[in-house]
Amino acid sequence: MPIVYGMNHSSAPLPVREKVAFPPQALLDAMARLKCADGVAEALILSTCNRTDLIVQMSPEKAAGVLTAFLMRERPVSGEELERHCYLHVEREAVRHVFRTAASLDSMVVGEPQILGQVKEAYALAGQSGSIGPVLDGLLRRAFSVAKRVRTETGIARHPVSIAYAAVGLARDIFGELADRTVMILGAGKMARLAAEHLIGSGVSSILVANRSYQNADELARVLGGRSVPFDRRLQEMEKADIVITSTASPQPIVSREDAQSVSRARRGRPIFFIDIAVPRDVDPGVNEVDNVYLYDLDDLQGLVRAGGDERRKEMVVAEKIVDQETEAYLGWMKSLQAAPTIVALRQHVHDMAEHEVSRHRARLGALSPAQEDALRQMVASLVNKLLHFPTLALKRSVGEDGAGRVELIREIFGIEPPSKTASGGGGDAATEPAEITVRRDER
Repeated sequence: MPIVYGMNHSSAPLPVREKVAFPPQALLDAMARLKCADGVAEALILSTCNRTDLIVQMSPEKAAGVLTAFLMRERPVSGEELERHCYLHVEREAVRHVFRTAASLDSMVVGEPQILGQVKEAYALAGQSGSIGPVLDGLLRRAFSVAKRVRTETGIARHPVSIAYAAVGLARDIFGELADRTVMILGAGKMARLAAEHLIGSGVSSILVANRSYQNADELARVLGGRSVPFDRRLQEMEKADIVITSTASPQPIVSREDAQSVSRARRGRPIFFIDIAVPRDVDPGVNEVDNVYLYDLDDLQGLVRAGGDERRKEMVVAEKIVDQETEAYLGWMKSLQAAPTIVALRQHVHDMAEHEVSRHRARLGALSPAQEDALRQMVASLVNKLLHFPTLALKRSVGEDGAGRVELIREIFGIEPPSKTASGGGGDAATEPAEITVRRDER
């Protein structure tokens, strides 16, 4: 069954979240290793600036221990921190969590559009790594559909907001008009680009862009009408900036306390504001202790985000109903699949019995023409199909609380051996799409 183990902005502070965050370049191999963990049949890792979720298909009995051990092996986090800040969602709650995440109902900024793209990227990587199978594939595909429904049937996506937008709102709150201010962007990825676009929309005319890849910085600067800066000269150029927005993928801070002191001295008392929207953080928290230097990180942005989220919260009531409906529909589909192997086995079992009896008694009928042979077999097949009609319907309806008992009863009545337990840890009939069944003539 689907299981989600992880932490997000609601369950863990930023210093802990950044410990469990996976660098983008490490995700592909990490998913493959998670798939090889004890009892894990399918695996996907979603790691963003505000969450790290391990989404797996496995037996719930082992989940907490196996997934905790995996994170402790992969990331510099302690068992105590994981126990304190991680959530574990099983079956219904896991499905609901994935749907709410994709629909941006579980985001720091409700309705922000970036998370759906991040979920799709994680899904694509899981496909590349070979860690995803039929259960999680079905779950993620349904999640994309749920996200689309929420965005089209509610007003939650009106006036799109993102962390980058919130960061620019903070800059506006600090300085008022931004037209005469110089802004430096450290990083050239999606979040940095979004922040820069919002800044231009707020009137900023002077933008500096620095990135480890000078080519990427130069391309972004040209698009924005700004100026690119060599990364090794970022501190000298930073002396001209009033606001520095950082959004790189560096595993270590790229602005230290000593760097901030040097920049502050060169600015001769003029304040400079750092807005760090990266995970792990780009700016050493000690920067806040430097005179005339002010640092805001993702957790600091939460107050600003919540203050502007009243309208979205009204739309969440409708969105949550959609998620609940889709969760029940998905679970119903999952339960219906439990009966599929039994239906296949039942039909094969009874048809084989009929074929055996026809062969056993065929000699008593004497010579038959081809037309008579065909008529005999059609009659037997039609009788078998009619006999199986109501048991098949009963199995297809076995999605309620008595579903498993009904499947077992049908197997016992017809003498069908129980299926072997699958690697997914679910036991019983496999929760996968049934193979195509050849429908015999006269089947209804």
